[in-house]
Amino acid sequence: MQDYDAMLNVSAMPQDERTAAFVAESRENRMRCYEMADQMAEAVAADGGMFRSYLDMQSRFDRYTANNVLLVMAQKPDAQKLGDYGYWRSLGAYVQRNERRNPILILEPGKEYEREDGSIGTYYNAKKVYDITQTNMREQKAPEQQVEERMLIRALVSSPPVAIESTAPENMPVQDQGALFMPEEGKIYVRTGMDAPEIFQSLAPELMLAQMARGNPEFDREGYQFHAYCGAYILCRKYGMDTAGYDFSSAPEQFDGLEPQEVRSELTQIRNAASEISARMEKVLHLGKSQRKQEQVR
Repeated sequence: MQDYDAMLNVSAMPQDERTAAFVAESRENRMRCYEMADQMAEAVAADGGMFRSYLDMQSRFDRYTANNVLLVMAQKPDAQKLGDYGYWRSLGAYVQRNERRNPILILEPGKEYEREDGSIGTYYNAKKVYDITQTNMREQKAPEQQVEERMLIRALVSSPPVAIESTAPENMPVQDQGALFMPEEGKIYVRTGMDAPEIFQSLAPELMLAQMARGNPEFDREGYQFHAYCGAYILCRKYGMDTAGYDFSSAPEQFDGLEPQEVRSELTQIRNAASEISARMEKVLHLGKSQRKQEQVR
């Protein structure tokens, strides 16, 4: 019979050592995140195809910050659905054993602190999440329920940052445009006679411009045209509108000479404006779904 007694004399790791190891790992992961985000920001800014891929991922993970989308893109560009251990457990799934050492790191805000100049900063902590492909769950794709075009347009124009006015083609301020934001009038003109896709594709960038102009005394249409173009693309991707006509081959020119932090700032502006419009749309679409369910029950 084997003698197991000697194996049972194991010293516990002191709590302070365990804490120190956790702090060291957290610091290392945080620094890795900063480095990866910088590298990916540079890559996205230098290549139109990469930039388009970033916008695609931002449309898929619209609740993630621009910085975290860059991090996901750097680690798992084909990610579809992300969550931490707790999230997957809540769905009755678990992270596969061979994937536990391959987390996707993102950053989430922690405690605030006061800088030397008196301003308030925020500590960020690295968080481990996993894609659905790293779990034992395989996403069951439910039949896609296409949102009616009329409902999409209703959602798009809900609670706009400025008034929207339908206008006959001959009365449009610029006749070859489907929609036009006029900041001096605080109004968006939309050409009559268009179908739903045309309305969505032409109105989305003008809503983006109006969103970015709100409360911004230094707003300049030309300076924000690229941001609006990108944000409209995110919205079109999210809601299934045709994006074949979008061209990002000249995107690197927009970021020429910018440092990674400045690139991330530009991406954040695009993401935030698109997210505000999307959030308003989701409220209307959710209400519409609830009403349809009630009608089906009757």
